[in-house]
Amino acid sequence: MSTGNLTINLKGIAQNWSNLDRMSAENVETAAVVKANGYGLDCGRVARSLYPAGVRDFFVAAAEEASAIRRELGDNVTIYVFSGHMRGDTEMIHDLHLVPLLNSFDQLTRHLEALPGHAFGIQLDTGMNRLGMEASDWAAVRDLVVSLNPSLVMSHLACADEPAHPMNRQQLEQFRAMTDGLGLKRSLAATGGILLGPEYHFDMTRPGIGLYGGAPYSQAEPVVHLSLPVIQIRDVAEGETVGYGNSWSASAPARVATVAAGYADGLLRALSNKASLWHQDQACPIVGRVSMDMIGVDVTALPHPPETLDILCPYQSVDELAAEADTIGYEILTSLGARYARHYVNQ
Repeated sequence: MSTGNLTINLKGIAQNWSNLDRMSAENVETAAVVKANGYGLDCGRVARSLYPAGVRDFFVAAAEEASAIRRELGDNVTIYVFSGHMRGDTEMIHDLHLVPLLNSFDQLTRHLEALPGHAFGIQLDTGMNRLGMEASDWAAVRDLVVSLNPSLVMSHLACADEPAHPMNRQQLEQFRAMTDGLGLKRSLAATGGILLGPEYHFDMTRPGIGLYGGAPYSQAEPVVHLSLPVIQIRDVAEGETVGYGNSWSASAPARVATVAAGYADGLLRALSNKASLWHQDQACPIVGRVSMDMIGVDVTALPHPPETLDILCPYQSVDELAAEADTIGYEILTSLGARYARHYVNQ
């Protein structure tokens, strides 16, 4: 086989959700964020695996992402849309029974005029300056919104992956100031917010990256394993170079394997000459530039020529690989390419 094998452990995703769910009180609902096609792992399959664990509320970034969840789970779940009610979304919001999280006065007006009586939520800006109504906008429409009984009022933490960052407390206090006493269902915490403790949990938490084995949830079970086939192994003499730009040269005779994957498959060019692939518990460094479809790997230390090498495995997590590329695990997961043969397991 000339493409990599990506194994996705759906049971591990469900177990991570259950563990995060247990971190909050019984009266706190725990949703699941499955945007970006389930962080690149197939939102329909992910949602279907989470439903038996107890998930009844899902969050997506755009209305279009909800269709796969509806196909899998029907009308048995609530689907919230972070981007709110965008122009052109009305029919989809209506037909798929979505709950848009309205981010502005314009979106509120659009929703109430286009779909009177249809469920909606509100997103508030508590300091991140990304999405949501600011305090002055919210004050102008708050009484009207409360009278319409929104399904949820939420905000998003900017620095929850840094527990000691003062922004966390600042946003918590702002969220309370904007919502205390209104009798509305509230949500502030994603994965990092859950780990900050009960005062951040409110009525609903919405873990995302923690479900998929990523930081800041350090106890998460890894859920992806990526194995790459070796196309060819060659002997490289001292002083010879490997790959584009002659960026690596052999300081001694070496054996170099060329594996079938590259930046077209989500293995970032920034990994060039930095990261390693693994054969069982043996690290094998990348040599030369990561190219579109191929990566050179130094396998000199291996006793036998390998048929495959692993880049995501028990010895290298998505966050460890991301660190080598000076990025985050989110980018590694959501970049995993379409050429991989995907295998979904429940074990």
